Amino acid sequence: MDRGIPVPPSRPWARAVDQALALDLGLQPFRPRRHWFNGDLQTLRDTLRTVRLGPDQGEPITIPVGGGDQLLALFDPPLQAGREPLALVLLLHGLGGGSDREGLRRMGQTLQQAGFAVLRLNLRGAGAGRPLARGTYAASCNRDLLPVLARARQLADQLAPGGRPLLGVGLSLGGTLLLNALLAGDGSPGLEGLVCISSPLDLDACSRQIERPRNRVYQRWLLRRLLAQTLADPFGVTPAERESLEGRASLGRLRSLRAFDAAITAPRWGYGSVDDYYAKASPLLPLLEGAAARLPSTLLVHAADDPWVPVAPIRRVAEADLRGIDVLITPQGGHNGFHARCDAAAGQGCWGDRLTARWFSRLLGAWPTAAAG
Repeated sequence: MDRGIPVPPSRPWARAVDQALALDLGLQPFRPRRHWFNGDLQTLRDTLRTVRLGPDQGEPITIPVGGGDQLLALFDPPLQAGREPLALVLLLHGLGGGSDREGLRRMGQTLQQAGFAVLRLNLRGAGAGRPLARGTYAASCNRDLLPVLARARQLADQLAPGGRPLLGVGLSLGGTLLLNALLAGDGSPGLEGLVCISSPLDLDACSRQIERPRNRVYQRWLLRRLLAQTLADPFGVTPAERESLEGRASLGRLRSLRAFDAAITAPRWGYGSVDDYYAKASPLLPLLEGAAARLPSTLLVHAADDPWVPVAPIRRVAEADLRGIDVLITPQGGHNGFHARCDAAAGQGCWGDRLTARWFSRLLGAWPTAAAG
């Protein structure tokens, strides 16, 4: 349908897997910020050093998703008062996150500074939206995400006469959710552009990576957040689920994300087993087997030293040279880190945030000539 929105078509081929794309956008190639020189430090920087963002002034919007449940989103207009937004960006958090997480809010503010309106979503059971919906989310939860996309499209249409484009950003697992929803290709409202940062494409490989002994601290942290999020459900949990969550089931305590997914996520979302869930909710094979044609122009950003999500699946996508998909793999950057030496001079967001804003601006034909950031 002709929406009167000037969105360029998908690019005819994927970009080279290097930092030429960043240079094209006026960004210096990624170089880790001083003292944050490896993947673990990049991953932990937002946790170890407080991000100064000011009070959260997002406008709450509730989105019905069926069965009386609602998801909570927060709407942020462009920071320049009176400016018509370039587009609306639907922004999704990762595993154990929410709309108030520092990295997500910083990305949102960078996009606002660049002239975009932002809709920060709390997935089912996450953040301030915990009281509004029973249960928890999964890597593929289209029955939640499709109503969200429809509502976001309505909001984009209301931003200015003739409407505005709808774009998406998924951090970590949030990118996996958006990919799965768009790859389903069922005619539901889509996006004009998508950026996925540090997003798992192969859930089994990701689970095996996080279970490595060197990642035990990460896994414990994520598992604690998921257990607390699940047990805080005001609608309750089943007796069998409570036994598993409290470590009273026959298998004892849930000690891994795979065990949590086997006990909670897979059965809640109708999968026969955790292996069935990981296979069917991983977007890698659909991407490689032709479903990528259903995606809008897409940017996949990943660091080779990501301690959580293995880089090999992203490399496979890059090697497949899929039409309309840009792939940028940096040697360093951690998991959703990308804190660069040039961040302080840029004054707005980290390197990954600015890359996203500039890629979107160029996609929409609004990219101004600028000095390297």
